[in-house]
Amino acid sequence: MADVDTGLRVVVTGAASGIGAATATRFRADGARVAGIDRDAEGLARVELDARLVAEVSAPDEITPAIDEAAERLGGLDVAVACAGIATRGTVADTPPEDWERLFAVNTYGVFLTARAAIPHLRAAGGGAIVNVASQLGLVAAANAAAYCASKGAVVQLTRAMAIDHGPEGIRVNCVCPGPTDTPLLAPYFAAAPDPEAERLTYENAQVHGRLVTAEEIADAISYLASPRAASTIGAALVVDGGYSIR
Repeated sequence: MADVDTGLRVVVTGAASGIGAATATRFRADGARVAGIDRDAEGLARVELDARLVAEVSAPDEITPAIDEAAERLGGLDVAVACAGIATRGTVADTPPEDWERLFAVNTYGVFLTARAAIPHLRAAGGGAIVNVASQLGLVAAANAAAYCASKGAVVQLTRAMAIDHGPEGIRVNCVCPGPTDTPLLAPYFAAAPDPEAERLTYENAQVHGRLVTAEEIADAISYLASPRAASTIGAALVVDGGYSIR
């Protein structure tokens, strides 16, 4: 892995919007070459990237060749960032099984498939970093979010297991755990509420600094975890939630 940020070869899933787009932008600002993967081709076209690849992260026959192509077009890989994710509301009692399966397919299975495809390229580079986007709801619980909490908790534990397995190969694995972040993923929660403005205010007040986290703040955390500055940060779940989870 390169000993400075510039020159890194990075692949980011979920790169068409939100945290993924902000992460791609941050890495490119640091001098990295970035391949973005998303199922949203139009969204990808709006993000400054060195390579754009359309793929579904939960489909092995799509995400694996996409990451292989990303590595080919970038001349290898140093960093893989798994940002793709979806959300849904509901308790165990009222979540349709198909919604549960879809959430785990993207949020958890997609992280597994991304790492599985990226690891051979990181090995070939002599090591590197994987950063998974989990959530503070992978560490603490919230009402009416059973599937989401479970899927993100699985990402936290998968990250820790991968860190043990692949750390000796020089592949550091960590995850970032965002709090409520001002991205398109959160917008439907507000829109579905009887009073969207009041719902947004509730989310803002749940954080100690009284506002939503920005996608750029999460991107900063991902950039740090992927960099040589975090050489001894292994298997960590870095919480960036404005103090949400300390209350």
